[in-house]
Amino acid sequence: MQRVWVILGFLCAVGLLAAGVWSYGYRQALSQLSEKAEADLELAADRLSTQMQVYQELAVLMAKHPALRTIETPAQKRAVRAILLDVADKTAAVNMMYLDRTGQVLVSAHPVEQANMAGHPAFQRALQGALGNAHGVMPTSGDRIYAYAAPAFDTAGRVEGALMVEADVQDVEQTWRGSTEAVFFIDGDGVVFISNRSDLLFWRRAAGQQGLTPPSGGEVNFASTRVGRHELWRLNWGRYLPSRALHLMLDLPVIDMTAEVLVDIAPARRLAGLQAATVAAICLAFGALLFLATERRRTLAEANAELETRVAERTQALTFANSALRREVHERQEAEAALKHAQEELIQAGKLSALGQMSAGISHELNQPLMAIRQFADNGAAFLSRGRAERAGENLTRISDMAARMARIIKNLRAFARNESEPMGKVDLVQVIDTAVELTEARLRAEGVTMEWSPPQGSVFAWGGEVRLVQVFVNLINNAADAMSQQDERLIHIAIDSGEKLTVTVRDVGPGIENTEKLFEPFYTTKAVGSSEGMGLGLSISYGLVQSFGGNIRGANAPTGAMFTVELEYYREDKVA
Repeated sequence: MQRVWVILGFLCAVGLLAAGVWSYGYRQALSQLSEKAEADLELAADRLSTQMQVYQELAVLMAKHPALRTIETPAQKRAVRAILLDVADKTAAVNMMYLDRTGQVLVSAHPVEQANMAGHPAFQRALQGALGNAHGVMPTSGDRIYAYAAPAFDTAGRVEGALMVEADVQDVEQTWRGSTEAVFFIDGDGVVFISNRSDLLFWRRAAGQQGLTPPSGGEVNFASTRVGRHELWRLNWGRYLPSRALHLMLDLPVIDMTAEVLVDIAPARRLAGLQAATVAAICLAFGALLFLATERRRTLAEANAELETRVAERTQALTFANSALRREVHERQEAEAALKHAQEELIQAGKLSALGQMSAGISHELNQPLMAIRQFADNGAAFLSRGRAERAGENLTRISDMAARMARIIKNLRAFARNESEPMGKVDLVQVIDTAVELTEARLRAEGVTMEWSPPQGSVFAWGGEVRLVQVFVNLINNAADAMSQQDERLIHIAIDSGEKLTVTVRDVGPGIENTEKLFEPFYTTKAVGSSEGMGLGLSISYGLVQSFGGNIRGANAPTGAMFTVELEYYREDKVA
């Protein structure tokens, strides 16, 4: 009977320990999931604000167009309509229209459903001399529209009209529809107006309500709980939404909306369950071993008193083996936990470092074309007022080139920010290096670093992942620039050798490498201690990425500076990822 109580007590203790491990692991997994969800939510909000800002700036710029000053004759109206139609087609705007002070639509790129928009909130704001914005649903087509209205002033500084730009929200959603997390934006009236899950569109939230109500007004399954500082929702709103989700919110006062995200917590529960099951299994295994050892000892003692000495020796041996086994398991658990934590910290630090380095350069690269576009627009307006249409056309061409350059920069940044779990396959190595050079161009130009890169004729296809290869060469270029930061001569040379082995060399004229044996070890760096750079992660991450492609990377000292060689496999049609 005593043995039964001991076993029951042991099982209860194992159950309590497993429950504690599950609770702790669950909270830790939720914290990590929350950090990732916050980053994804901020990225989605920034992407939406950036895309809508294009139409806002378009309204401000077109409101100053000289052709809008005189819209009296049919010929003038046709000319203005052609201009608005051309700009709307190029910018993907749903419609562009010019209204007088009474709200009457004088001319528009496309036919309008409402000839007078005096009551439009964006127009009312523009009449006050400020930029107005509003959103709503078109009564006929049912399309969701976000509109900007910019005031047009006469020579005396009075508002004589407004230029309104309407953007289709569905076109904006196409860039991030179908993402893993469910993201939605609620306007000031509590209505879901934008979402990457169409099932949530036009759901409502009343004042003080936590969840959402469908447009039909019917009741849905919903419950909200808190685990620590995390808010968890239990819902059954469709097969494309998680049944249990982590809920986060972010206010966006610029567009008068609130961004929210629902992240499936099933992975966190599975991880916590796996940790608890592992601990319980280990405890039960040890308990079983101890129980069997105790039973055998008792049986041998009862069977033959002459074997007491041998039983004692056997018990002592088993006890020693069990202790050693416990120590070994404990040491392995600590080693595995330390390795897993170090890997997670390494990946996170690498992402934050790459994001921090590129954000300043991209901001500078986008600011220069914007300033140039403004200057060319002013020059074009001046030439048109003087009747020099040819020179005005040159300025418009330059504006188009600047816009194309901005689009290319944003495209490269968007591609670089994609999920790193992309499948390996056919990669244009020339395009990868072009992208890395363009992403680091702003920094190199600011620090006076000369880039020697002559792409070969045609494409060179390698086996790997495009985004991860771009990250490798961005790291190598940034490391080369860091190495030459304290000297006058700064030169980086990149070359592709498509011989028997496909190799890429990145060479600088810096002081060289002090210790080639520790070059690719994590956290090894030669930069100053305590500086904002020099965590020693770039080369370690690059080494792991190249190894995952079946390639190799090595560093050595050249006659002048350091040289890194990246070996990759050629792409073959019969190769299976």
